[in-house]
Order: sequence, then C-alpha cells, then structure tokens
Amino acid sequence: MAKSLFTVGPVLSFRGISAGKWRVTALIGITTGSPVPQLSIEGKACPVPVVLLAGRKETILRYDLSCALQKEERVVEFGLVGENFRWKFSVPGKDYAPRMAYVSCNGFSDPAAMRKLAKPQNAVWADLIENHDSELRPNSFELDKEQLWHESRIHDKHLKRFHLLLMGGDQIYFDSIWEDVKPLKQWVGLSRKDQLKFKVNAALEQEIESYYFELYATRWLPETRRDWGKGLPNLDAADAMARIPTVMMWDDHDIFDGWGSYSPEMQHCSVFQVLMRCARQAFWVFQLQHALEDLPPLLTQQQRVNISKQDPQFEQIEWSVELAGDPLALPFLDNQPGFSFAHHIGPVSLYVGDLRTERSRTQVLGERSWSAMQDWLDTLRDGKPAHPGSKCQHLIFMSSVPVAHPKLSLAEGLLDTFGQDHVLDSNADDLKDHWSHGDHEGERKRLLETLTRVAEKKLLRVSIASGDVHVAAWGSCYRRDIPPTSNWAQVQQFTSSGVVHPSLIGVSEWLFLQLLNQTASKVQSIDVQHCVEMMLFPGSNRYMMPARNWLAFELDVGEGKGCKLWATWRCETDSGFSNHLQAVQPFQL
Repeated sequence: MAKSLFTVGPVLSFRGISAGKWRVTALIGITTGSPVPQLSIEGKACPVPVVLLAGRKETILRYDLSCALQKEERVVEFGLVGENFRWKFSVPGKDYAPRMAYVSCNGFSDPAAMRKLAKPQNAVWADLIENHDSELRPNSFELDKEQLWHESRIHDKHLKRFHLLLMGGDQIYFDSIWEDVKPLKQWVGLSRKDQLKFKVNAALEQEIESYYFELYATRWLPETRRDWGKGLPNLDAADAMARIPTVMMWDDHDIFDGWGSYSPEMQHCSVFQVLMRCARQAFWVFQLQHALEDLPPLLTQQQRVNISKQDPQFEQIEWSVELAGDPLALPFLDNQPGFSFAHHIGPVSLYVGDLRTERSRTQVLGERSWSAMQDWLDTLRDGKPAHPGSKCQHLIFMSSVPVAHPKLSLAEGLLDTFGQDHVLDSNADDLKDHWSHGDHEGERKRLLETLTRVAEKKLLRVSIASGDVHVAAWGSCYRRDIPPTSNWAQVQQFTSSGVVHPSLIGVSEWLFLQLLNQTASKVQSIDVQHCVEMMLFPGSNRYMMPARNWLAFELDVGEGKGCKLWATWRCETDSGFSNHLQAVQPFQL
C-alpha cells in the first residue's frame, strides 16, 4: 500500500444516537484519482463512502461506522480492508452516560513560543491517549493514584476510557495565512484606508480557498504520519481523532485570530469576508464532516433596510430541510444561521454553541440563535425517569470562550480608547472576545439567567466547558438570592486550554498572569441576582493554572440520588502531569 494513501484522517465524528445505534463517521482524505479505500467495522464492510469534497489535488470521503448500542459498553474495531490499518473506539452501554475528554487550542500562532516548551509539542496529547488506551502506553509509563482508580473499572476490562472527544475551538490555527499568502502579507502592510478599499480578485480568492482546504491535511496528518501501517503511533492529535469520536465547534483561529472582534468596517472589508467564507467551507467539510455542496450560503437579512452594520443579522437556516437527504447529518438547531447543535446521551445532554458565525464587537449570538437555543433547552427531559438514563441529569454547555473569567476593566478601557484593528496584534481582540467584556455583559447576564432557569425547571445541573485562554481554571456562576443548598442555581465553569498551545510562560505573560490572579480574587456582580466568582484551582493556591492541559468529564452513579459529574484536569508539570478534581453534585432543591 502506498505510503501516502491517506492525505488526512481517519477523523472520527460522533453524529448522535438514532434507532438504537451509536452513530459515528470517519473522514478520510485521498489523493484525487486514487482508488477509493474500503473500510470495515466489526468485520463487516462499510457502505460506500460519501464524497464531501472533490478537489483538484485531494478528495475527502466520509465513511459510516455506526454500530448497535448494547446493554454493556464495548470496544469495536475498524480498519482498511486488506491492510494492517486498524483502529478501535469505545461504545457506551445503552442509556449510560459517555466518558468524555475535552481539549482546545490544538496549535499555535507564534512558532517562537513553541521553542520555549520544555516538553515535546504533542506531550499533552500523548498523556491523553495513554490515559485513554492502555495498549498504546510505552514501557516506561507509570500510573499515578488518579489513573490507578480507572484501571479496574476500565482498562482491566479491556475497555477504552473515553467515548467522546470534545474539541472546543481552535482545532487548527490559520494565522499563518497572513505570512504564507503573499498578497495578504502585502495587504497587512497597507494603510487602513487602503486595506478597506482593497478588493479580492478571483485569483486571490482561489489561493485563499486552497490554503484553507489544504492546511487541514498539513496540520492534522503531517507527511511523516501518513504511513499508519508501520511502527508505533506517534500519540498526537491524529492518533486521538482516529480513536475517539469527536464533537467539534470552531473558534476564532479556525478562521483567523480575533474574527468577529474587529471594527465593523474591517469585518465587512473584502479580505475579511473572503477569508470567513473560505474558512466556513473548510470547517463544514473537515470538522463537521458534511458535503461541500450541502452548505447553505450565509445570507444577510434583507427585509430590515436600516439594520445596523455593528451586529450582523443573517437569514435563518432550516437545517432539517437543507440536510434532509443526509441520514448522518449533525443535529443542527433549526431557525438559526450558525452551526450550533446538541445531543441527548443518556443522563447527559450536550449543547455545542457556535459563538463565531454571528459575532461582532457587541454581539456573541444573534436573536435567531438565542431563540433556537432556548427552544432546544425546552426539549430536555424532566420528571421521573421511566427507566435509567431517560432523564437528563447534567447539561454540559460548550462555550468556546469562558463565561466565568477575570474581568480586566482597566485594560478594556485602554484598548477601547486607543483601539486596535491589526490582524497581527491580538491583544485587543482577545479581550473583546470574552463574555466578561463590558460590550458582552448584557448577553452574559442573559445566558446565566437562561441556564439557571432551565436547571430549575428541568431539575438538572448545568456545567460550562470552555477553552481559549491558555490556562486551566475553575469558576462559579450563581444566584445569590437562592440558598446554597439549592445547587441548581450554581453553574460551574471548567476551562481547559491548550492541548498544544503554550500557556503563559514569557516574562510579559508572567506579569499578565499575576494580574489575572489578582483580579480573579474579586467577585463579579452581574446584577442584583447573578454573580461570577473565580475559585481557587483545585489543589492549588492560585486561580489560574499556567500549564498545558486536558479535561475529563465522567459520571458516577449514586444509589438513588442521581449521578455526580466529575471534572478532572490533567496539567503538564516539569516532571509529568498533575491531577485536579472537582465534582458537580446531583440536582438538589
């Protein structure tokens, strides 16, 4: 078999539960004109793959690896027919909650920062995979107390630890486009007036489009990794995505740094609009695993003549109609222009929010997306369960940017006063991205009210999973007008980033870290009811943990008292990794 059989993949994607099946797809790229590989799952040939993209150089295929849910969890094997290309993934038992890993920031903006790392680029990925699959551990692997707890329950039974890999944003970094595409490098050096006047011609648009589609293969499966059939795994992102079905949502670097947080004039200029359009298409194919021809255009609302350019408002998309012909379509929420989708999985529900499609300096979500989200929250299962697992006990809300994070009012004011609109300087847009920024406080208040309302109404707990900020952190959003014993009014925030991107390690970043820790000690009063408070990081005397990390979400089943959700950070240290645990108790009035 040729060494370059796969240009990218396999990348597993979780599509939901339907008709008693755990629905999983695998994305694989091949050189255009090459024979279409045949895959098998549990010894049976997979259906003919769907062509997601037929490019000049590369063809992207999607295979159906769906398999039956059984009473007990199990491991299934898939691979390439006639070749020694084999991978395994875990399927949970029917009505049981999946064990999930969460990561973000799988890349970097500045190569110089990576050279400061004491450990290899993929050291955190390697730790996650070794925790997931005991068969891939090196001979030198040593179990610590936390890992040992999982051995008898999982690995001694020849199971894998995680059923899902939640990827909360920045799965790929496209910031290099400003350097690699020469006309864009020249555009960066123009005056702002000339940048706004610049028009992207057909040749440049084609170059930009090719860059977005081709970089996925370069970053997700480097040339040296494409011979899957030889040697041991490299224990990197490619290995993780081939062994754990993913749930992905984009953030700014999946487009380019700071998308949505520039001035309205810059957001609407020709260069920005073309980059967004091409990034959207590539995201649709590679991360959401849908056919390019099925992607509806993003249309600005026309009926509102005087609509403000500050906050984009797009036509809603009836996703269930647009994708009616795809039985493995993701469950996108209807009546929204973005890509938000959600899953119900036993006692856990997962909401995956798109915080980029409609973003501006003063908007995170448009009105249609708010309505679609609230409509979906009303579908959460409440009341007494008819059988184990039929009631949702925990909602995990994936927000690429943290809802609970230190508020840097002084820095916000300085950057707002002097303003920045430069694509190579991310200081201003990083702050403007935050839910805690003054321009987004109204929406943050609305989000917290929505989440606590559904927790009370549906008798469940809500937790937020986030990344983006290159530290690990734990926060709490709560109603101070509700007694602490009513824990539904407490929404815990778990921040995990980055899995590859360095944490705050430079001198200037160390000073910024001190400012973050100092500011984090102050409770943020959102209004007379809602507060946001950063908590001391578990097992630490500080609020922000400056270390690369990943996060696990796992449920314990109590005796008649519901399920307890455990969040466990694994943080990189000089000598290995440290464990930091926090529990979310079952609902209590």
